[in-house]
Amino acid sequence: MEAEAELVDRWQTLLSSYNAVAVQLERALQETHGLTLSDFETLDRLTTKDCDKRRMQELASAMYLSQSALSRTVARLEKGGLVARTHCEDDRRGVFVELTEAGLRRHAEARKTQLTVLGRHLTAG
Repeated sequence: MEAEAELVDRWQTLLSSYNAVAVQLERALQETHGLTLSDFETLDRLTTKDCDKRRMQELASAMYLSQSALSRTVARLEKGGLVARTHCEDDRRGVFVELTEAGLRRHAEARKTQLTVLGRHLTAG
């Protein structure tokens, strides 16, 4: 029983830490760059791959967002000119999401904000 209580306590501590950092990160990204945390994470996933273009299903499986939430996020980013959607040449049902130059620049600017917030909350010391 004590081991179970300890596991639950560790889990709750982890969630509390995540929520504290996520709230600060969301606020900083929104105020400084006009991005939600989901927007930034989507751009970030597109820049961490060997290329700046990924299938929607691949992107959804790599993130914490549902397919419909990702679709709304991508639509918002597309409206802002940060990503573009294209159809797969081989499979017209397949949809790619691709970073635009503006998206790449916005991500680079927002990355500095992310690192500042993460450094403030996650650096040991």
